[in-house]
Amino acid sequence: MPATRVSPPAYFPDGPCPREKWDERTPEAAGLRRVSLDALAEHVRGRGVVVSGGYLVYAWGEHTRSADLASARKPIISTLLLIAVQERVIGSVDEPIVRFEPRLHQINCGKDATITWRHLASQTSGYGWSEAPGAAWSYNDFALALYYDTLVNRVFQRDGTWLLQSHLARPLGFEDPAHFNTIVRPGDEPRRGRIAMSPRDHARFGLFYLRGGNWNGTQLLRRDLVDEALTSIVPVDLPPTTGIDAEMLPGQISHGGGKRTGAGGAGRYSFNWWLNLPDAHGTPLFAGAPPDAYVAKGLGMTRALWVIPSLDLVVAWQGANWGEDGQPPQAQQVAARLMAEAASGR
Repeated sequence: MPATRVSPPAYFPDGPCPREKWDERTPEAAGLRRVSLDALAEHVRGRGVVVSGGYLVYAWGEHTRSADLASARKPIISTLLLIAVQERVIGSVDEPIVRFEPRLHQINCGKDATITWRHLASQTSGYGWSEAPGAAWSYNDFALALYYDTLVNRVFQRDGTWLLQSHLARPLGFEDPAHFNTIVRPGDEPRRGRIAMSPRDHARFGLFYLRGGNWNGTQLLRRDLVDEALTSIVPVDLPPTTGIDAEMLPGQISHGGGKRTGAGGAGRYSFNWWLNLPDAHGTPLFAGAPPDAYVAKGLGMTRALWVIPSLDLVVAWQGANWGEDGQPPQAQQVAARLMAEAASGR
């Protein structure tokens, strides 16, 4: 993917002191069209940031406030998986997770004992459905909970927030609070596996991927593992699940959603990133954005992290104005077009 061809820049938003303030530039200094960024902020509303050349060039709303990322957190979980591979805590992403969760032998006549980390990261595990692992695609938050709990509690055997802080927040110099087990709605109990993070720190995570796992001269995540995350694409001809339920582990929770039968990930999904690639009909995910864009999105993209290597652009937002039920394609397409327009003056 084009992301593998971007050279590290001279500037990173980090220095010798932790939590150093992110240096800012004007959109004009970065060669961006302010009018398009103004239109983006008005369209999205909520709060967000735009990063170009490693600099914070535009922000709107309370962009330093940490809140639930919803499904936009999923590439962070897959990054922790890749760190486990790098640290040789697990052998590879193709290792069956039954090594750490032996109860999978006991359900569905052993079908789920062949689920690998790659299956979980690509939403092709078949967990809770009748299909064998790798045979169908389903956006499945029960499988995500299995993924997170097995990785955090059985592989690393550490608290999720500790892992987030030690492997990402501190090395990347996060400026705002970031933690797992966030409270999704006021008055609720903390929800296991959900991440609270600010848009500007989420953008740091995006910049980390844009720079190929390198941060200020240190290769925090091997380049081949970053490439793995962005090129392990679900086959475009993989069918969606038929929706026939199967047994799950006793007490299995969801991280918030259910088990969906839609086919949207085929040809476009890789280690919990959404890639701007065509589906089986040749239609790209976001017609207005460059084909090398990749996105983390949650709750109908009311929370989002965009990485566009060809434009050297990272955009993160929370609280978009188009509601939390469903995914309004037209609103997302308008946002994609405005981001591309902002960089068109270069």
